[in-house]
Amino acid sequence: MSMTSSAALQQFKTQVGIKFQLYNSLFTSLPFHRIEKTGILLSLLQSNCEEGYRKKQSPVEIIDEFFSRHTSYTSDQEKLDVMFRFVQYVERQVVLFDALEDAAFRDVNDMSGVGTLKHLENEVSVSKKENELAEKLKDFAVRLVLTAHPTQFYPGAVLGIINDLSRAIAENNVGQINTYLQQLGKTPFFKKQKPTPYDEAVSLIWYLENVFYQAAGRILSFMKSQFADEVSGDNPVIHMGFWPGGDRDGNPFVTAATTLKVADALRGSIIKCYYLDVRKLRRRLTFEGVEASLQELEKKLYNNIFIPDQRTDISQQEILDTLKEIRHTLIYQHNSLFVNLVNQLINKVELFGLHFATLDIRQDSSVHGKVLADIAAQTDALPKNYVDLPLEEKINALTGISKTVDPEVFEDLLVKDTLQTVSVIKSIQQFNGEQGCGRYIISQCNSALNAIEVFALFLLNGWKPEDIKVDIVPLFETVEDLLQAETSMRALYTNPVYSAHLKRRKNRQTIMLGFSDGTKDGGYLMANFSIYKAKEDLTRISREYGIDVVFFDGRGGPPARGGGKTHKFYSSLGKNIANKEIQLTIQGQTVSSNFGIIDAAQFNIEQLIHAGISNDLFSDLSITMDIKEASLLQELAQSSYEAYTDLRDHPYFLEYLGHASPLRFYAETNIGSRPAKRGASGRLALKDLRAIPFVGAWSQLKQNVTGYYGVGSAMKKMDEAGRLGEVKRLYRHSAFFKALMDNCEMAMRKCYFPLTAFLSNHPVYGEIWNRIYNEYELTKQYIFSLSGKSELMADYPVEQLSVQMRERIVLPLTTIQQYAITRVRELDEKLIQQSPEKNSYEKLVMRCSFGIINAGRNSA
Repeated sequence: MSMTSSAALQQFKTQVGIKFQLYNSLFTSLPFHRIEKTGILLSLLQSNCEEGYRKKQSPVEIIDEFFSRHTSYTSDQEKLDVMFRFVQYVERQVVLFDALEDAAFRDVNDMSGVGTLKHLENEVSVSKKENELAEKLKDFAVRLVLTAHPTQFYPGAVLGIINDLSRAIAENNVGQINTYLQQLGKTPFFKKQKPTPYDEAVSLIWYLENVFYQAAGRILSFMKSQFADEVSGDNPVIHMGFWPGGDRDGNPFVTAATTLKVADALRGSIIKCYYLDVRKLRRRLTFEGVEASLQELEKKLYNNIFIPDQRTDISQQEILDTLKEIRHTLIYQHNSLFVNLVNQLINKVELFGLHFATLDIRQDSSVHGKVLADIAAQTDALPKNYVDLPLEEKINALTGISKTVDPEVFEDLLVKDTLQTVSVIKSIQQFNGEQGCGRYIISQCNSALNAIEVFALFLLNGWKPEDIKVDIVPLFETVEDLLQAETSMRALYTNPVYSAHLKRRKNRQTIMLGFSDGTKDGGYLMANFSIYKAKEDLTRISREYGIDVVFFDGRGGPPARGGGKTHKFYSSLGKNIANKEIQLTIQGQTVSSNFGIIDAAQFNIEQLIHAGISNDLFSDLSITMDIKEASLLQELAQSSYEAYTDLRDHPYFLEYLGHASPLRFYAETNIGSRPAKRGASGRLALKDLRAIPFVGAWSQLKQNVTGYYGVGSAMKKMDEAGRLGEVKRLYRHSAFFKALMDNCEMAMRKCYFPLTAFLSNHPVYGEIWNRIYNEYELTKQYIFSLSGKSELMADYPVEQLSVQMRERIVLPLTTIQQYAITRVRELDEKLIQQSPEKNSYEKLVMRCSFGIINAGRNSA
């Protein structure tokens, strides 16, 4: 362990570990009903769990023994009451732990260390690569896209408490800490109703206002001061994207009206931020020549927020012109006094414009197909036999559209809304600027036709081809779609109409790649390798046609959905993959855990900027996988795919997950506006099941199948062929493969098989449990062989300890959840459909999910 990581570990033990014990004891003295008794009983249950699993007891045996040994409760109602109190208590312990980690962020992470902009400054200076940096920064950017994926189990009020609590902890203000813990005790964690898409948007706008506005502003100010000649005013390096209100894939509650309302909220929110900053500036800039223009700007911003009927036209350029004029006056008439404050605001206006974040539109390709079929059937804008035309003729018919259609003539709400959404984009661009809404993403995209269909929707809406200032973004998700991606893009690049559209978009094509469905479909190694290979192929073909390709990664929180140590992937991609921009989704839990406070957001954005720049400026060719290494990784991916699909296609695979995990209760958590599965059929099918509940259910089961399954089998096959030495060489030489294995270790570190070991002898599901457990043990054995370590995550001691502490905090919850699932099953087997007792156990299962997933920080 290096000196820096051992110092960080010591800081973590002091600032988080010891303080957790200290403040945790404050809980028992809070003025709440029976709280002291709850705290004492919970610590007894914790010991019972640890001791019970060592003795190979089941969760039911542990809970039953706990009640008979430590309480006098005999009725189910009394026991349920205590277990619900345990859930509430543990939930609040997790909040305390989150707040402690946030408060200790600066002490535990080196804000000037490896991967930061300070580090980049030193690297550029030593290697004298200022010119190369200037060239790179002309068009390089990081785009963080906040999505409404339902993985955020904290309600907004609790996120606010975490924020305030971490500040009080950092200031060692015990009085305030005590007050916030009392507030926490009174604040409900469970939402009685599902949020609307607009509610989801408002929750994420809070992060834009309170975190990203400050963090991104700080970063751009630093870059302009340290790399004054290299940073171009035309490219602010950081772009924010936004999905709530624009993402209608599988979410019937997002309509054109919602999209417009969210765009208006984003505009109002950024103007409010500028208004508050201008007010602060006025307190400092009390000089002649600047006061009047600043006052005029403040008035215009105020009218835009608070007096809709007096809303004056205001543009990003107008705000910038006013501020630059003020800056000029300060420099030449007032000795540059406070000029840094004006520069900071200019930087923010350059970053966020009047849009704050680009609102992306996303819809499933099958919807566009249905809409166009209806248009062909009901109007003369398309040939009547459109649906039966061969592929080429369909594309010709769509690109040759000359008639427009009125959305109002259609009775089908989906057709009407799809057409209205296209016209809403024009309104948003008018008010929020072109960046306000400039991308249309097609999920489940499996051919060039799917992209042309979206282009046709714009023509049908009356847009002239030259006015379509929107990027059409295909999203390839499944292993099959990734294999076909090159063919699809070649067909698009060679289509004259689409090619002309790209020319107007500066010959830049964004392609989105989805990690979640790929992992669900093909397992961990195959999904990641398929995306790596698709990026190489798409880069090659795009260069062939003179197109700058930009990859947009649909990444979730856990390694199984493309999360984990994300920046390590971007710094390891090598020269064969386009690196114009780093674009990725930041989903639910990841927003609060990696970007929940300004310091963490700044640190993590800097890591991504550094990864993208260093990949071009400082990585030598050796980081790029050669043909032999790529071929070896392909063999490993193929073997792991075979092992995973063998499990996936087991007749009882999904039944096992439904039997043992809280999967069936996911929809009742009320954390997201969209349904847990696509389609309305009653029967559960893997294709319809959303990746989030699928991965989240494995995570709560503490088996994390999608984060490692197949890896051990693939390595065993290599070992048996006498080729393990080749895999070890790949681990040492390929930064990409090392990053893959690091993430695999993180997923495995969060597994705990004693929790479900009672299923190992189950007459139906025992076989599946044993297969998963054996694969886990096999993978662990080979990872130790590669790393030379004897513990998972040994290279990351701080994170290793954090995971260990968090898993220990929620052990009583995972045990209670398994106990409750078993009780629900027993009542099902007695054919009891509904009873107060069954309803209570079902609610208990669902309530445990909150604490378990919140503790995992990137579990869903």
